[in-house]
Amino acid sequence: MLIQICLAELFHRLSERLTARALRLALPSPRRLKTRAMTKTRAARGPVAVSANADRPVWYPGKAPAAHLDGSLPGDYGFDPLSLSADPEMRKWMVQAELQHARWAMLGVAGIVAPELLTKIGIADLPNWIDAATYEYWAPGGTLFFIQMAMFNWAEIRRWQDMKNPGSVNTDPLFGYNANDTNTDVGYPKGLFDKFGWAKDEKTTAELKLKEIKNGRLAMVAFLGCCAQAVTTGTGPVDNLFSHMANPGAIGVFTSQGL
Repeated sequence: MLIQICLAELFHRLSERLTARALRLALPSPRRLKTRAMTKTRAARGPVAVSANADRPVWYPGKAPAAHLDGSLPGDYGFDPLSLSADPEMRKWMVQAELQHARWAMLGVAGIVAPELLTKIGIADLPNWIDAATYEYWAPGGTLFFIQMAMFNWAEIRRWQDMKNPGSVNTDPLFGYNANDTNTDVGYPKGLFDKFGWAKDEKTTAELKLKEIKNGRLAMVAFLGCCAQAVTTGTGPVDNLFSHMANPGAIGVFTSQGL
């Protein structure tokens, strides 16, 4: 009987506390009323300017974009917490640097995945990208390196000239192609590089630029993942994926770290 009385008293006090707490949450406090009044007053005065374009997507919801990034660049979501591109000249350089790294990353990830996948399904017998340096090619490694460096040097010098003077290297110096090309959009050559005419108008061009930089950024992250997998597992990404799909519970990022 004593236990029942104690339990009843306990439940009664608990109920009183829960009721009081619910009332406090339901009824606005004087501080909340004051805050609401101040908010209404500010709203009546006019909207607070956060950015030039209120509908502009930003890298973090509710976060104001960097003041020097106005959203005019492809894939510009106002992310520059360290103000690395605050200087206009440095911004031009970094835009081109990101674009080139993005394109090389897309080619690099494709070059990593495609040979391993073709070998995995039995279509070809190609080396894994980890062992590509030891593979026997049609020429010695030193010769291939020299050819690669010479070709890179020629392409990079012309790209640098185009950055310094947009449109100055549109015409092919060997065969005279693109002689009538007046494009001055640095980093986005047309003519021979747009044989299908996809960049036919400004709207389509802007969409393609956005898709390219998004895929390029994803490819840069993917390449970093391929490097991490190679260091951790000693195999390629395709082999890692097939192994994980065969036994997801036992093979994964946590089990590879002994977790």
